[in-house]
Amino acid sequence: MSTAEMEQLTSGASNRIIPLLKALRTSLLFVHTVFLSLLLFVFRRRRHCLSESLTESTAKKRKSAWRREEEDTFRRRALAEELHTGDGDCRFRRDTFLFYGVRQSALFCRSWFPVSGNPRAILVIIHGLNEHSGRYADFARQLTSCNFGVYAMDWIGHGGSDGLHGYVPSLDHVVADTGDFLEKIRLENPGAPCFLFGHSTGGAVVLKAATYAKIEEKVEGIILTSPALRVKPAHPIVGAVAPLVSLVAPKFQFKGANKRGIPVSRDPAALVAKYSDPLVYTGPIRVRTGYEILRISAHLTRNFKFVTVPFFVLHGTADRVTDPLASQDLYTEAASEFKDIKLYDGFLHDLLFEPEREEIAQDIIDWMEKRLGAGLEDVTNFA
Repeated sequence: MSTAEMEQLTSGASNRIIPLLKALRTSLLFVHTVFLSLLLFVFRRRRHCLSESLTESTAKKRKSAWRREEEDTFRRRALAEELHTGDGDCRFRRDTFLFYGVRQSALFCRSWFPVSGNPRAILVIIHGLNEHSGRYADFARQLTSCNFGVYAMDWIGHGGSDGLHGYVPSLDHVVADTGDFLEKIRLENPGAPCFLFGHSTGGAVVLKAATYAKIEEKVEGIILTSPALRVKPAHPIVGAVAPLVSLVAPKFQFKGANKRGIPVSRDPAALVAKYSDPLVYTGPIRVRTGYEILRISAHLTRNFKFVTVPFFVLHGTADRVTDPLASQDLYTEAASEFKDIKLYDGFLHDLLFEPEREEIAQDIIDWMEKRLGAGLEDVTNFA
């Protein structure tokens, strides 16, 4: 066979094989593409299903937690109403109602008024951490017998109000709720002088509220019992990590900060009544709640000198929950022209639940009457 014939044969074979190889390569690329696409589809679908499963699981957990929280709120609200209706004293008028706060949360409120006539003044009660307004019914009775009207509001997460029991997302919200609640009361009782009362952390809330001019001008004065000022964490490390943990796990219960075992009254019956009350939160403090107390306390302590509202601060010298020396510093440093302090030797934290509660309540009434007299004298002098 000649070289030319060989070249022609080779060339012919090549002309047949090359298109075949090209077709085979195209087929392989097509199969490879389909296979990769199938793998990608399966992977995406599995990831989507896993994501949907996790999302669904998270949604179910949140819904379940929300349902439990809602059921607990309804239970506490029913208990709060039952506590109120169970009081058969006819020497004063009493009522309950819901007030909607700055975040549109339903806040459970109470009122007590003298049976006849207009009250000479109104006292608005802001309770302390973990308790509720119903605990101040005896104090309210004593006030109404002296012709004072009384209102009280349960904070968010307390008593009969909305929210997870014992959880306070922001004390600034409680401060704002206090201001709005005061405005509602003034509109419903035109011309009646108003006072704000706060116990413990409620005292810190009232003091901060009264540092705002628009609230200060609406009250004749404020009364603080055992206010939460210059509060320190259980350990320095707690104070250091609290800001971060309160953001990451705000509802986590920090057992190291549970002060349930600390006596708050020298009256054994008062202690039993408090810690057996289903409306009193007795669990470990929640991280965000604790951090909020540290934050408002530090803010107030730094700004004692800017306080100008008339005030009366009362504290027991044996208080192991809040610092009586901080109350003394408030009295010393505040710029208020009308201010008073009374330290009760050997008394504990819950002053209005001590054996001498009636005498302490009378001290508060006497101070309000003195303040009302001073206000009337100022008006007369101005005229």
